[in-house]
Order: sequence, then C-alpha cells, then structure tokens
Amino acid sequence: MTLLARLLAPLLCAAALSAQAAFPDKPVKIIIGFPAGGPLDQHMRLLSDRLGANLGQPVIIDYRSGAGGAVGADAVAKSAPDGYTLLLANTGTMVINPAVYTRLPYQTLRDFAPVARTAQQPLLLIVNPAVPAQTLQEFIAHARANPGKVNFGSAGNGGISHLVPEMLKQATGIAMTHVPYKGSAPAFVDLIAGQVQFMAESVPQAAQYARQGKVRALAVTSRERNIAVPEVPTMAEAGVRNFEVVGFYGILAPAATPREAVDRLSSAFRQVIGEAAIRERMVQQGADPAFLGAADFAAFLKAEMPRWAAAVAASGTRLD
Repeated sequence: MTLLARLLAPLLCAAALSAQAAFPDKPVKIIIGFPAGGPLDQHMRLLSDRLGANLGQPVIIDYRSGAGGAVGADAVAKSAPDGYTLLLANTGTMVINPAVYTRLPYQTLRDFAPVARTAQQPLLLIVNPAVPAQTLQEFIAHARANPGKVNFGSAGNGGISHLVPEMLKQATGIAMTHVPYKGSAPAFVDLIAGQVQFMAESVPQAAQYARQGKVRALAVTSRERNIAVPEVPTMAEAGVRNFEVVGFYGILAPAATPREAVDRLSSAFRQVIGEAAIRERMVQQGADPAFLGAADFAAFLKAEMPRWAAAVAASGTRLD
C-alpha cells in the first residue's frame, strides 16, 4: 500500500461509516393496503409524526388498497430494498392471505424483512342478548344442545372474524354455520337483530355495542384482560385453555433491505411506541401496544403462519 493510500484509508472508512449513519436522508414512505380512514390508517397516523421526528425525515402514508391488503404488500415487495418504502400490514395481509388466496403475488417469509410489530388487537366473542348464555361455557353447551341452529356472522370469507369462530369450533367440538357479510357493519346489524347469534370481532366495535346492551360479551381472545372491557374474562378464565388469538399490526420492508436500515427503523418504532402518550392513544383506538423488534417479529410471523393455515384448511376457504 502506498503512503497516499495509507493516509486516505482512514478518511475513506470514516466517509463510509458516515454514509451508513446518514440513513434516512430522505422521506420514508409507508404503504397501507387498505383505504384511508380505516384502523391501519388511524394507527399509522398516530405514530407518523413522532416517527418522523425520531428519524429526522418526513413519513409519508400511501394507500394501495385491494385484495385484502395484497395490492399494497406486492407493491412493497417489488420496491427498492433501501429502507425508504415500508408496509404497514395486519394479520390478514401477512399470515391469512397466503393460506386463503390460490394466487398471491408475494410470499411473506421470502419477500419481506420484518422491521417491527407495533400492536396487537384481540377479539371479543359476543352473542345476541336473546341467546340463553351468560358465559362462554353456557354458550358452548347451548351450541352443543342445538346443532345446526347457531349461526355466526363475519366480515367476509377468510378474514380473522371468520377464522376465529372456526378455531373455536375446532377447540370445543361445537357446530356453527358461517354467514359471511360484506364488512363488519352489516354483520353487526344482523347480530343485533338476532339473524345470527354469535360473532368474534375487534374490541373497539364489539365493546361499544356491549356497553349499549345490544350484544353480550363472553370472552376476550388475548392472554390478559383488555383495558377496554376489564370485566370480560379471557378465554382461559372462561374455561377454554390454549386459545390465545390476537390480530397484529406490523412494519415490513422489502427483502434484502440492509440490516443497518432495518435496525434503525426498528429502534425508531420501539422508541415511539414506548412513549406514554402514544401508548394511551393506541389503547383508546383499541390496539394494545405490543412492540417486537425485527428478529422477534420474524420469529412471530414464522410461528403464526402454520397456525392460521390450519384454521383456513379447517374452514375450507379458498379465494382467487
């Protein structure tokens, strides 16, 4: 090595380190595969300002709705793996879609680099008040005593509100008939009217109707009781053990995104979700703060996929 090369080497190394440390040096775009105004949009809007402040760059939200979030996910999978295009996804997009859709343009574990799980969202098991069951065990007994007479509504085939009751059927041996709707709103209308007797829905909507006396809450599907409905027992407390089922929100980057970028982003989300004001607002929105870093989120996804695939197989649901 020449004298000039030896003199320049430390400067070149410092410049390289400086370039690495500069991430991000332009706005970060987060794609959501659902329309504006929905739960994922509300979640990201809560985090975006503080996230931008932490990163030192604006955070731009981009909506690419369609096919249960698959359109947005595919756009991110095919984007440049540089850390500047991310996906805010949910359970359906990342672990249910691969089992439900016969043709999906992405593979979760192959095409994405998990960055952070940001929240979990349990479901409430609810019944029409006319159902003669004050507890989950009483409902299970009622369903067993009335085979073919208990219907459950959902927001649509292959969604989490469809598959959780299917999981309950498998866990308890009860028989219920699925009635799919185009969204949770019409399903709630028929549940309240008594056209269907049972639903599993996200805490915010279900808790609102339970407080109004329009439905009866039997159990929450998270490991611990939910702050929005502290009087409602967990599945284990209600007598159905080993039945913890929660939806999640998480951030993913394209596969091959540099580890330095993934770590920087993951750290930024960890700090934002750790803020007391953010956590309080998340709970108000019906999501439990549940941060996982990149490696733990990757392990979580790997474990969740076969579980939901089994539920889909049991339900017999396949979509084009």
